[in-house]
Amino acid sequence: MAGNEHEVNRSAKSGRFVKESTAERNPRTTTTEQVGGDSKHGDREVNRSASTGKFVKETTAELHPSTTETQRL
Repeated sequence: MAGNEHEVNRSAKSGRFVKESTAERNPRTTTTEQVGGDSKHGDREVNRSASTGKFVKETTAELHPSTTETQRL
C-alpha cells in the first residue's frame, strides 16, 4: 500500500469525515489524520467509539473493548 498515503479530516465532535475547507474554518473542532501507506509501520495508535466515531482515551477502550476500535495511524 506504499504510495497511498493521504490526509483525511474528521469532526472531533461527531467523528464524521469533513471537507478540507471545513477543517480550515474550524481547526479547534476537527482533526487531520495521515492514512494509507505501510500498515506495519503506523506511527501511533488511536481509539474510537464504534458507535459515534469519536476519539476515546485508552482507558475507555480497555473498559469497553466490544464497542471501541483501535487504529494505527
